[in-house]
Amino acid sequence: MQTLWNENRALLRGTAAAAPVWSHETHGVVYELFPLEVLRLSGWADRINVIAPRALLEACPVTEGMPLEVEGEVRSFNNKSGRGSRLVITLHARVLRPGNGPDENRLVLAGVLCKPPVLRRTPLGREICDLMLAVNRRYGRADYLPCIAWGALARCCGELGVGDGLRLDGRLQSREYTKVDQGMTEKRTAYEISVMHLEPMPAQSPCAEAANPVS
Repeated sequence: MQTLWNENRALLRGTAAAAPVWSHETHGVVYELFPLEVLRLSGWADRINVIAPRALLEACPVTEGMPLEVEGEVRSFNNKSGRGSRLVITLHARVLRPGNGPDENRLVLAGVLCKPPVLRRTPLGREICDLMLAVNRRYGRADYLPCIAWGALARCCGELGVGDGLRLDGRLQSREYTKVDQGMTEKRTAYEISVMHLEPMPAQSPCAEAANPVS
């Protein structure tokens, strides 16, 4: 049962950018993955990876170019298959249905801060604060979700500390960047929650020690 300090709800409406493909199998359940493109007001499209159980996809078949609405939870896990460890963010679907209406990207999260906030300025001088929020799942594990806040909200976030409880509204967005490692250049995509509103709340659960696999 969800409580105020482990809330994780997402509603995204956009367009399936490709047909689902096999992702993994756990406890006898097969999961498939597909990208969902969600337009911002600026016209930029966030490309979010959605993971759904095959049974859900059989009830609502997804095809490339299909308008789609997804309800679910934001999940994270550490991908250690390559060099080093990388935090992978996906949307775990619980409800799929044909999309009807303008693109939508809304999250409600509640958890605790697991790292000190980092308040900084962009090259153009705009204030931004990086946060890492741990949100407990129903069965005792936690998802580690990178968040960013801007402007006056960023300054407020910079005063928070590890262990502080937060409830926030925001959007899940993608961002491309270039990684240089040992002289090799690689294009990557980062995922983060852009915070629109937040409120402090009593933290009632400690952070787990490590990010956990999806599902």
